[in-house]
Amino acid sequence: MKTIADIKKKGKDEKIIVLTAFDYLFSTLISGCDIDIILVGDSLSLIFGGNENTLPATLDEMIYHTKAVVRGAGNCMVVTDMPFMSYHVSVEETKRNAGRIIKESGAQGVKIEGATDLTLSTIAALTDIEIPVIAHLGLTPQSINALGEYKVQGKGDEAKKLIADAKRVQEAGAFALVLECVPQLLAKEITDSISIPTIGIGAGVHCNGQVLVTQDILGMFDKIRPKFVKRYKELGKEVTDAVNSFINEVKEEIFPSDEHSFK
Repeated sequence: MKTIADIKKKGKDEKIIVLTAFDYLFSTLISGCDIDIILVGDSLSLIFGGNENTLPATLDEMIYHTKAVVRGAGNCMVVTDMPFMSYHVSVEETKRNAGRIIKESGAQGVKIEGATDLTLSTIAALTDIEIPVIAHLGLTPQSINALGEYKVQGKGDEAKKLIADAKRVQEAGAFALVLECVPQLLAKEITDSISIPTIGIGAGVHCNGQVLVTQDILGMFDKIRPKFVKRYKELGKEVTDAVNSFINEVKEEIFPSDEHSFK
């Protein structure tokens, strides 16, 4: 099983590979490849649940899906997003919620968005009780109502704050940092200014690793198509083609043939 030490060491020598999974099937498929971390992202709210954003994801849903992912994760580290309002009320409540994720699901760490004073206290408190934390800066999807839209972060005067926030989450105890939708030269500056590995998503090539949603790289999700996603396959079309072939063969009595029937 890959550990924090493995992730930190690999981030210095070669790229860290992170993909999402929400169920046992995809967990088993991707864990057989050379990836390091499976992220049970609150993006399941969109892709699995059909919602407009990540906000509706609940703690119980994250635990349920993480349990399934852990069963198929092999040697990959599993990290779970703490959903909206599971770490925003108080440090004590956050500790209980994060503890439930680790204890009930088998995840090895949690991911938390932002760098507010409460968030920094939370990272420190969770680290203190030995719950590993990945921080998340730049575009933070749980802040969509405050941001107003999904857009690149860290332009102009925001850049200095983002650099400072990266240092603050490191000091609070985060073992890695996700940078989302950040200009690539700023992401490089942040990566060079901290000792923990950075994992980019729409943040350019200079980060220590990359993360994408698995269904995005497979071309299975069309509702949102971010610029930073490269679709390596178009499996969505292959699925509909297969289903249509099944429908036609059933209607024309081609399926089931003798091969697929019992004597």
